[in-house]
Amino acid sequence: MKRRVVVEIDLDALVRNYRRIAEHVKPLDVLAVLKANAYGLGVSAFARALAAAGCRSFGVAEAHEALEILSTLKEVGAQADVQILSSVLPWEVDEMVSSGVILPVTGFDEAKAISNAALKYNKIQRVNLKIDTGMGRLGILATGEGGKEKALSIIDKILTLPNLEFNGIFSHCAMAYEREDPFTGDQISLFKAIVSEVQKKGVCFRNIHIAASDAINNFPEAVCAPFTCVRTGINLHGSFDPNGLRALNVESVLTLKTYVAQVRNLPPGTSLGYGRTWRAPSQVKIAVISAGYADGLPLQLSNRGFVFIGGKRCPVVGRVSMDYTTVDVSAVDDVRAGDEVVCLGKCGDDLITPDDWAAIKGTHPYDIICSLGSRVLRKPSHLI
Repeated sequence: MKRRVVVEIDLDALVRNYRRIAEHVKPLDVLAVLKANAYGLGVSAFARALAAAGCRSFGVAEAHEALEILSTLKEVGAQADVQILSSVLPWEVDEMVSSGVILPVTGFDEAKAISNAALKYNKIQRVNLKIDTGMGRLGILATGEGGKEKALSIIDKILTLPNLEFNGIFSHCAMAYEREDPFTGDQISLFKAIVSEVQKKGVCFRNIHIAASDAINNFPEAVCAPFTCVRTGINLHGSFDPNGLRALNVESVLTLKTYVAQVRNLPPGTSLGYGRTWRAPSQVKIAVISAGYADGLPLQLSNRGFVFIGGKRCPVVGRVSMDYTTVDVSAVDDVRAGDEVVCLGKCGDDLITPDDWAAIKGTHPYDIICSLGSRVLRKPSHLI
């Protein structure tokens, strides 16, 4: 049966975005971040399309995500590195080592567990040192009084562990969407100093990275030597943090569609929806569309947002509810039940993007994309 709400993912646009990013940062490599099911849009289709486009490095947040991408790559006969970018839990270590996933090292105890598993399986396990230069969340802590020296001391101990190949070293920026804030520059300087000291010990890292999507756009110093690669997730989708620069020419890859459920002519003074937050100032034609906040439409679109119906931008009126949203279609001729509604996407030269919804909601586009509901059909197109 035809689904009420569909998000169409343009895989051709995804590949164009990947290639634009790769061109912008070359000679650095691009690590495509596909965590959380490619931010809820369907990791298998993303991995297939990007592998076919030449991407050879994928990043995820946790073990099951890594295994899913490995399975997809095996199905299509593609060779690529898959690495966890956050942490590995104790019960995940053995399977991750046996599967060949590149693992993060956030401290000595984690490194020791990975080393023991590598010995157990008689393997040389590739790992990346994760350095906390100011995010305060995960990693070998390098901040505070004597932080750099303490971090280097821990790294020295880790370097003595057997059966580990130190494939990379990376850190995570906390404020890279704010170009004028000095914090990110301090993070980059601290990280570079640590990398330099470790390299003096004879360690040759293949992957050195601190830049994710925000830093790619805002901090050119993170997209050149000594760095060798960048991470990108939200820019692959064609979105940006609302506060930063937009150095990349990328395009939105998704279109969210639903359908009109009913068209009603309401007399003056009629109130709409929970809380009666809107009343008709005069005779008004209302379309009830078959999508609400359970499908990913932010509640903040109430009396503020727009959708496209009949080729025109139509305002949301009344409060967005779980399953339905009411829209003023007085300016649109001949609207009927079953007509298509574009909630996110293009309409002629006009466009509504996840960034637009993020601005209304007071959040960032990650939140918008990840909030698309479980009953929304994900429909990759073109490069299947």
